[in-house]
Amino acid sequence: METLQENTTKQIGQYVADDFRTAAIFSKYKIDFCCNGNRTVEEACDKKGIDSNMLLDELNQVLDAKGGESIDYKSWPLDLLAEYVEKKHHRYVEEKIPVLLQFLNKLCKVHGERHPELFKINELFTASAGELAAHLKKEELILFPFIKNMVNAKLTNSAIKSPQFGTVENPIEMMKHEHDTEGQRFREIAELTDNYNPPADACNTYKVTYAMLEEFEKDLHLHIHLENNILFPEAIKLEQQFG
Repeated sequence: METLQENTTKQIGQYVADDFRTAAIFSKYKIDFCCNGNRTVEEACDKKGIDSNMLLDELNQVLDAKGGESIDYKSWPLDLLAEYVEKKHHRYVEEKIPVLLQFLNKLCKVHGERHPELFKINELFTASAGELAAHLKKEELILFPFIKNMVNAKLTNSAIKSPQFGTVENPIEMMKHEHDTEGQRFREIAELTDNYNPPADACNTYKVTYAMLEEFEKDLHLHIHLENNILFPEAIKLEQQFG
């Protein structure tokens, strides 16, 4: 059993890596667990003016609760985790982007005059769509194949070819930087949408678009968490085993 002291020094990303059910608590208090998961609960609470003991109590309630089994992503082989991120989260992004762009363009035409914030939301999401498309390809064509090659080399006790990018830490740093950019974009979108609460005069398309944007952000948070807090650190450790 962890002591309160250990709890306050444990990083947010580690909490979520250990049990993803804790993500809901951090989201409730608008604490970023994916891009800024390398902070302690105490540091995050100080910045937000939240009582850290109150938040720790809520975290412990979630961790002590029976049932609602959380997927233990940390126990997965790295090649399986990379494959899962690609098949689940990359596909999700690719499927939802065209629909959201279509809906946002429609909202700007119909409601833009009364709700000018829609133009900025559309601009932010369009930028995100373009950069995410390039980001996913870099992972699928460069980083993930190298991680899979390392796993295979370890299993077969063979050497790995030195990649053109030097060390795996180089593309990882680039991916993390791009994650930060997307995290910031969605913080702005959340603010502009009043945390995805449509206005009183919203039509059904308006409501559906805001709900889809919220779901997109949640999926992105899990996607970034799996990479920043589990896949990337473990890939760095694996590469170090090859000397």
